Amino acid sequence: MSDQDKKPGLFSRFAKGLKRSSDRLSEGVAAIAKKPLDQETLDELEELLIASDLGGVAAMEIVEALKEQRFGENVSETEIKEALAAEIAKRMKPYEKPLDLSGAPPRVVLFVGVNGSGKTTTLGKISQKLNDENRRPLIAAGDTFRAAAVEQVAAWADRTGTPIIKKDIGADAAGLIFDAYGQAMMQGRNVVLADTAGRLQNRRELMEELEKIVRVLKKKDPKAPHEVILVLDATVGQNALSQAEIFKQAAEVSGLVMTKLDGTAKGGVLMAVAEKHDLPIYYIGVGEGVDDLQPFDAEAFARGLVGLDAG
Repeated sequence: MSDQDKKPGLFSRFAKGLKRSSDRLSEGVAAIAKKPLDQETLDELEELLIASDLGGVAAMEIVEALKEQRFGENVSETEIKEALAAEIAKRMKPYEKPLDLSGAPPRVVLFVGVNGSGKTTTLGKISQKLNDENRRPLIAAGDTFRAAAVEQVAAWADRTGTPIIKKDIGADAAGLIFDAYGQAMMQGRNVVLADTAGRLQNRRELMEELEKIVRVLKKKDPKAPHEVILVLDATVGQNALSQAEIFKQAAEVSGLVMTKLDGTAKGGVLMAVAEKHDLPIYYIGVGEGVDDLQPFDAEAFARGLVGLDAG
């Protein structure tokens, strides 16, 4: 199937997954569209975008661009949405980057994020995608502090038919992931997907553990880990910004996955995080199924966020 063929389905999936956010925006835009686009209505629009967690600077600049185009005119609800979608897509396009796991195997991917962010589920869904592509992944159950985390990732390994390395609770996570790399080498596995602990109540300990994992991996491959994916839960809103800051300090985060965008009315936080931390967005989660973890597409996201179809 070509990218052109996939596009309508992608727009539909994003629109459905972002419905809570788009409903909120649509309601506000509908009220604004009943009046000429003067300074008062532009201020209302800016407040609406801030309430959607797009970020204050982005909201101001988007509204300023709209002001230059249509100030003083009567504009329809659809025209405002089209203009908003175009501006959001333009800002988000630089962060549209696929997860590239090419290169000499095994490629090591660390998944980081707070407990409950969807980190382990995201790892499982990506393992399914890699299996579908015959990429032969191996899972490392590196969150050795929580039995529930090991059980969850083991369930995904079983579900996807992916081999897994796991040890007793309290085992050294760095040593486990080091062993996983060695096993991947011996078995000809292309990718190691490594879960990690997500405790934030003791930040220094978390940082030290992640730093140790990175340090130990570099003994196997100076370029490892090849990706450090930060998984964020969209429903936490602005807290995602501070979480990103913490994990960037602990590990060299290379890209984002944002989950649970279908569960919040503040989907714009994805743009706020990407712009503040200058991180590419590999996937977004707009539902529970494996297929609801979709590669990020700036145009589809922007149109879904404001409640427009494929156009």
